Amino acid sequence: MFNFANFYQLIAQDQRLQPWLNGLPQQLTDWQNAEHGDFERWSKALNKIPDEIPDNIELNHKVSITNQQPLAVGEQKKLESLLRTFHPWRKGPYHIHGLDIETEWRSDWKWDRVLPHISNLTHRSVLDVGCGNGYHMWRMLGAGARLCVGIDPSHLFLIQFEAMRKLMGGDQRAHLLPLGIEQLPELKAFDTVFSMGVLYHRKSPLDHIQQLKNQLVPGGELVLETLVIEGDENAVLVPVDRYAQMRNVYFFPSAKALKVWLEKTGFVDVKIVDENVTSTEEQRTTKWMTHNSLPDYLDPNDPTKTIEGYPAPRRAVLIATNP
Repeated sequence: MFNFANFYQLIAQDQRLQPWLNGLPQQLTDWQNAEHGDFERWSKALNKIPDEIPDNIELNHKVSITNQQPLAVGEQKKLESLLRTFHPWRKGPYHIHGLDIETEWRSDWKWDRVLPHISNLTHRSVLDVGCGNGYHMWRMLGAGARLCVGIDPSHLFLIQFEAMRKLMGGDQRAHLLPLGIEQLPELKAFDTVFSMGVLYHRKSPLDHIQQLKNQLVPGGELVLETLVIEGDENAVLVPVDRYAQMRNVYFFPSAKALKVWLEKTGFVDVKIVDENVTSTEEQRTTKWMTHNSLPDYLDPNDPTKTIEGYPAPRRAVLIATNP
């Protein structure tokens, strides 16, 4: 059983987040009462992860945990075996006591593209929607954030996040809650809201953008990253069935169309700050994620297209302000 008491205590002391206590404990109690086939096995492995405070934690340029005295070979192998229990590892990479967890995604590359364009995160409270296993939250702390709250309904992502938190000695500046954005009230409490790799999974993208806006303080910043297509303000792709073998995908606007959507939802100072074709070096199969990945989803005769014939993955980052 997960204990969210530390998070409840934290937001009870935050005037902007206090209203969340009206419904959050019941939501998380309901989540605790739901079953997941592998959760008990994962939890047993998680309980064996050591939680001593390490000598060195690096979150600025990478996510790295080391001690001045390296782990003995046997201890390192034991730790590796425990962490491999949580396969597949999709977001990272992590460097833990001599272990390099090479994840499916080079999430550090995405962070390097995003970071130069966002406001200074120092002392800011941040919400990361669809945060995966929390990799970017650790980088946000490295960039100076005061508090990072991630939401993602995946049980495995929560376990992976909590494993990293234990290895960092129980850092309470970042928290992952197993919730979706639709379960959050209109908090209007966060200085910065990130939504990266989520919008194309939403049946109603404008509603998603409004939900993100509802979490921001006046003057707060939205960082939105999603799959896009090339085209003008009217260009939108709606896949008939799958896209790159993904089932639950709906709308792929051009970056210019997405800018219009943000402005229609009431955001101001909207900027397209990055547009990038996803490479098979950035998303790939590894020893820590052995399932199929992007190289398997592209047309083998034409890598500019998916195997369904759609344009290959292209991602854009937009920055906007809540007035």
